[in-house]
Amino acid sequence: MNARVVLGRAVTSAPLAARLQVPSGPLFFPVTAYGPDGSLDLDTYRAHVRGGVEAGAAAVFACCGTGEFHALTPEEFEACVRAAVAETAGRVPVVAGAGYGTALAVRYARLAEAAGADGLLAMPPYLVVAAQEGLLRHYRELAAATSLPVIVYQRDNAVFTPETVVGLARTEGIVGLKDGLGDLDLMQRIVSAVRTEVPGDFLYFNGLPTAEQTQLAYRALGVTLYSSAVFCFAPEIALAFHRALATGDDTTVHRLLDGFYRPFVELRAQGRGYAVALVKAGVRLRGLDVGEVRPPLSEPSEDHVKQLAQLIERGHALLEEAR
Repeated sequence: MNARVVLGRAVTSAPLAARLQVPSGPLFFPVTAYGPDGSLDLDTYRAHVRGGVEAGAAAVFACCGTGEFHALTPEEFEACVRAAVAETAGRVPVVAGAGYGTALAVRYARLAEAAGADGLLAMPPYLVVAAQEGLLRHYRELAAATSLPVIVYQRDNAVFTPETVVGLARTEGIVGLKDGLGDLDLMQRIVSAVRTEVPGDFLYFNGLPTAEQTQLAYRALGVTLYSSAVFCFAPEIALAFHRALATGDDTTVHRLLDGFYRPFVELRAQGRGYAVALVKAGVRLRGLDVGEVRPPLSEPSEDHVKQLAQLIERGHALLEEAR
């Protein structure tokens, strides 16, 4: 395989889309580690990223939603991306978040490129609810700002018509769409429109919180890529689920959905911001002190953390039962 050198490490020259198309494991969205005083803890962050890659992650999505992109300064963002790039050492691609308004999104994209990232996950624009033509212009300007391939994140105030996604797919540098909306009818129409009108492959990701819970439905649409926040704190469970999906082992899929993922989703729904805060609590339960979430997010209650610990234990017991 051809390789190039970025920041002193060899990386594959294969395009990001090709590397992600058939992932060998879950897509890893690491949390961002903070010290007791709330400042960035890069040593712990490096350990978290390194542990995920060694556990079998197929890619690292640094400083995205689970990584509290919203809470990071540009300097912290660049430091985290650079650390993730160093820890992966070219073994898997690193995709960095980029967002806010167009000018700031471009700034973050250029910082990610300078730090050696392999691609970008484009977050929704900040605050405004824009028309389709404005959204298309925003993502096209972001894609043109660097040489990095872009995955566009559909959620909240960035929801696209099939025609707009066709326009995104025709844009040089935009390689995929991550769906955090969950409208399967819309997703089917998007997939059909792009397949009909744009030659070549375009990637789709299930980006709902705890995507494993809905992945059987997305798989029926041909969407095989999904983000896994559970991989942050229970990689064995996430890997077992990923393997079961890939091999058609529906018995294991259903066992984990019924015994672990559904209860976890129900627990996650008991607090605002738990899609991040509960995941971070899970990482701490595993023995890595990644600190608390930054405001405006807040920590889960002590009882909810206890319930999470019991769920993780139950998940591992389910894996033992399957052996």
